[in-house]
This record gives sequence, C-alpha cells and structure tokens, in this order.
Amino acid sequence: MFNKIKHRNTKQRKVILEELKKTTLHPTAEMLFKMVKKRSPKISFGTVYRNLNLLKEQGQILELTCGKDSCRYDGDITPHYHFFCLTCKKVFDLNISVLDKEEKLYKDIYKKTGLAIKYHRLDFYGYCKECEIKMKEIKKSDK
Repeated sequence: MFNKIKHRNTKQRKVILEELKKTTLHPTAEMLFKMVKKRSPKISFGTVYRNLNLLKEQGQILELTCGKDSCRYDGDITPHYHFFCLTCKKVFDLNISVLDKEEKLYKDIYKKTGLAIKYHRLDFYGYCKECEIKMKEIKKSDK
C-alpha cells in the first residue's frame, strides 16, 4: 500500500508514533508536538514534523489533508472514513463499514481505465453535533 523504506527506529520516532496511536483527535503537527513534548521535553518541532513525514512515507500513519487548514495525522491505518467539521475543524472517525464489494469496485475500475487502485479515501464534511446545536441557537436568537 505504501512505500516501505527502512529507517532506523529512533526513540523520538517511537514516542511520536505512540502518542499518535493513542489519540483519536487527529492532531495537527503542532498539536502532536505539544503532546510529545510532555514525554520528550528536548524534542523540536522540526524533529516531530520530519518524523511525521517519514512515518507517512513508511505507511505507519495517515496524513489527512484538510484543504487550506493544517494537515491532520491519524495513527489508525486500517480502512476507515473521516468526518470533518466545517466550523470547529475537528476530525472524527466514522464507525461505518468501508464500502462493500471494495475488491470488485477496484477490479471494475481497472477493467475500464487500466488504473490499479491500492486503496481509497472517502471523507465527509458538515457540522458536528456541538456546532449544529450552536448554529440552531444562533438562528433562534436572530428571529
């Protein structure tokens, strides 16, 4: 699925990966830097950022691009979908089943286009529960 380049596994990289795998916040590099700094006070932002890129290249983490917003990172590389809140910018895992008949879909695409699909992403955008409630309250108060 991803490029499996071998690199020496450093203590810093191990801490970064552990912190990322234990959260479901889908942190930005800056958020993750603050989390890792609690365990490794001497680590620099550049080190965190370089290791995130390396972990992504090795297929150990996912980088979620968020348009003009900062990228987010996910330690869960199993097939799953994400929901992006347009207001608060939080990212949520969606606990819904991944497309049924995925293998058949990939084969059909290959037959029609010659493109060999290795994986896919499907993201959803809208408003989380908290933001939806706030928006409804604002609409009510405007009346």
